Amino acid sequence: MVIFDSVKRKKVEFTPEDKTCVNFYVCGPTVYDDAHLGHAKSAISFDLLRRVLIANGYGVKFIKNFTDIDDKILKKMSETGKSLEEITEFYIKRYLDDMDALNVLRADVEPKATETIAEIIAYIKNLLQNGYAYEITGDGIYFDTAKDSDYLSLSGKANDLSHQARVVSNSAKKSEKDFVLWKFDENWYECEFGKGRPGWHSECVAMIKKHFGKNKSEFCIDIHAGGLDLLFPHHENEAAQCRCGERKNLAKYWLHNGFVQVNNEKMSKSLGNSFFIKDALKFVPGEALRFYLMSSHYRANFNYSLEDLNASKKRLDKIYRLKKRLFGVSAGAVNAEFRAEILSALNDDLNSSLALASLDNFINFANEYLDKNPKDKIKKSEFMANLGFVAEILGILQIDENEYFQFGVSDDEKAKIAELIEKRSEAKKEKNFALADEIRENLTKMGISIMDTPSGTIWEVMNESDKK
Repeated sequence: MVIFDSVKRKKVEFTPEDKTCVNFYVCGPTVYDDAHLGHAKSAISFDLLRRVLIANGYGVKFIKNFTDIDDKILKKMSETGKSLEEITEFYIKRYLDDMDALNVLRADVEPKATETIAEIIAYIKNLLQNGYAYEITGDGIYFDTAKDSDYLSLSGKANDLSHQARVVSNSAKKSEKDFVLWKFDENWYECEFGKGRPGWHSECVAMIKKHFGKNKSEFCIDIHAGGLDLLFPHHENEAAQCRCGERKNLAKYWLHNGFVQVNNEKMSKSLGNSFFIKDALKFVPGEALRFYLMSSHYRANFNYSLEDLNASKKRLDKIYRLKKRLFGVSAGAVNAEFRAEILSALNDDLNSSLALASLDNFINFANEYLDKNPKDKIKKSEFMANLGFVAEILGILQIDENEYFQFGVSDDEKAKIAELIEKRSEAKKEKNFALADEIRENLTKMGISIMDTPSGTIWEVMNESDKK
């Protein structure tokens, strides 16, 4: 298995410190608003990596944090009059609901900054005592980047002065590169070096130390991942604190997913085009959005458009059609060649586009085979097992195949459809075929197609092309 390491800037062989427990940390969201497509891309990318590691036989300890105290959250408190807990608990729940819709596996641990205050304070105290941090009176505690000879080695900005524009300017700092670890603020936490709250960059290193514990190797964890926008300054500053505080490197491998654009424009709340996950889910099931975001490589910048989303859903529809065709079939053994082909693609730095191309080929082959050999139970069993493997490693096919094709229909509408189908069944029993045909026609006008099966009548929403 090879992955692209952001520090080495090339693909490298993945060799964890302990195959039985890969320590994997992903930077989670700052919870002051709904999750957007950038959050979705990152979450799905590293959920896929987690699934691939498990498929390769690795044990995985996976942690994703919540930043639940931050300037943006404080601003939201001021705007709404709500408490920090009201705001953050609301948006954490919304985030987790979105992740569930996208079939993103829950982390083993989901730490919050506000639950890690003691550990953050201890980490900063250690840096202060050893001369790696200093106080600016009335402001806060700052990290002294000059004390870290490898500062900027992670992001590769050592000879690039443009990075300074992304660090808060303060004339009292020893260097423009220095960053705040603890912000003095009388409204928050008691601390021997001054009542206040943590800086964003001081949270993750403390969480990693707390939840992964001591590591005897030269690295604290195996994998640290997040969006490319976090490479600098956030991950750079985390790494610097760890080198000074722990005398070792924070992670053996650093992974970053690409940016998301909306209609060829960089997604940004300041530009007003930060498309929320909840908005995309009005048009398609969560799995369709997941499938769409997996269709390009995780490191590539992704251009989101509704047209492409709908086209991607049609591709997923074909996979669900096969699942529906195999309804009631018990899964046998996965085809070894198919499994190896999918895994080989994903083991090459999560080459999801190649994996999905292999999946397309399988779907076409399976349908052609079943057209010619509709009674081959052994092959059907194998096909069902293959779909089970796909569901496990790609995180799709989690929805009932009938419900999948009923997306967008409200509970009230479903009740009305069920009532019409029942009336049609009664009409057929009474040999009132004219009424049965009339009910079918009414359902068609509603955009609903029905199919009579040995186990009853099933229905689904018609495609736009079928309605014409």
